Amino acid sequence: MQFTIQEIAKLVNGQVDGGTATVITGIAKIEDAGPGELSFISNPKYAKFLDTTQASAVLVNKDFPATQKTVIRTENAYVAFLTVLRTFYPDNDSLHPGIHPSAVIEEYSLIDDDCAIGPFVYIGKNCTIGGGTRIHPGVVIGENVTIGEDTILYPNVTIREHVTIGNNVIIHNGTVVGSDGFGFAREGDIYHKIPQVGTVVIEDNVEIGSNCSIDRATLGETRIKKGVKLDNLIQVAHNVVIGENTVIAAQSGISGSTKVGKAVVMGGQVGIAGHIDIGDNVTIGAQSGVSKGLRADQVYFGYPARPIMQAKREEAAMRRLPELIKRVAELERMIKEMKDGG
Repeated sequence: MQFTIQEIAKLVNGQVDGGTATVITGIAKIEDAGPGELSFISNPKYAKFLDTTQASAVLVNKDFPATQKTVIRTENAYVAFLTVLRTFYPDNDSLHPGIHPSAVIEEYSLIDDDCAIGPFVYIGKNCTIGGGTRIHPGVVIGENVTIGEDTILYPNVTIREHVTIGNNVIIHNGTVVGSDGFGFAREGDIYHKIPQVGTVVIEDNVEIGSNCSIDRATLGETRIKKGVKLDNLIQVAHNVVIGENTVIAAQSGISGSTKVGKAVVMGGQVGIAGHIDIGDNVTIGAQSGVSKGLRADQVYFGYPARPIMQAKREEAAMRRLPELIKRVAELERMIKEMKDGG
């Protein structure tokens, strides 16, 4: 594909500063782009590459400083870049509507004619799968599962029994939805398994990365609400609720019965204890440990997680600790000498 700079500006509702007729044939990172390629700057730390980039045009935010380079000014350079990226690289999924002969579909399941079911897929009894959904090779779906429209399950995803998945959901390779929650009752030295008879509900427009585990509820449901985005290698325990448009980075874990609010941003390797509430619009820094509920509209960091400015002050004090210990030891020596001399 190729487009002129003017055509790209029209696509993203942008304004061009510079030439408009140059043809763009590809997209590249700002530091690697060459002639005929388009790049973007949304993070200010990459602005330093503008003077050296060979890109023919660069997508920037409207308030970006004046430059001699050809730029396309937009409301949101990153979103504009995504629009262009989708245009240059449209979805080329190899699955087409229909059911592969090697797929196994048990009785009483309703599969829309517009679904694509790949090789070696297993679908249990009493399932319902909506139109436009694509199920890639090796996916296993238990009985009594409901999947909405235009959802994608990539290879080797497992959807356990009685799970509900909404529309426009994407679940990447190796993820398990509806695995048993971690529940055991101790009797002496013996742990008795507690039956996990609840379910998982995943609402519309959710994306779940590869190799995640979303546990079913002990009773009731584990629920992931609309617009949530989960990175790879994330554990969501039984009876957890994750609010709308929350984003969680890789290797994070949420313990049982915790409620995570709307529009929460969680860095990588965050650990959250069970039976607590995380307020709306909370940001939690990477590798933080959350043991108590967090108030809405705050930024937290550290182990245990605390307001970020407090955490920074405490970290700064910790760095001074070796010097303070040395000074205290010196003061103790001087006091001892004074006493001995007296």
